Amino acid sequence: MGISKDLLEILVCPRCKGPIRVTEKQDGLVCDTCLLLYEIKDDIPIMLVEEAKPVTP
Repeated sequence: MGISKDLLEILVCPRCKGPIRVTEKQDGLVCDTCLLLYEIKDDIPIMLVEEAKPVTP
């Protein structure tokens, strides 16, 4: 099913409060400022900084 557009419009990075984007595979949300990936599990984004994974630019 994926994440709804309405939800994506209000979600922000919990660390910097900046914009996030969906990955190409639609399996996570990326903050390009913090370079963190927030995984999506069972159509639920895990928006915890402690659970985020670092990404390379």
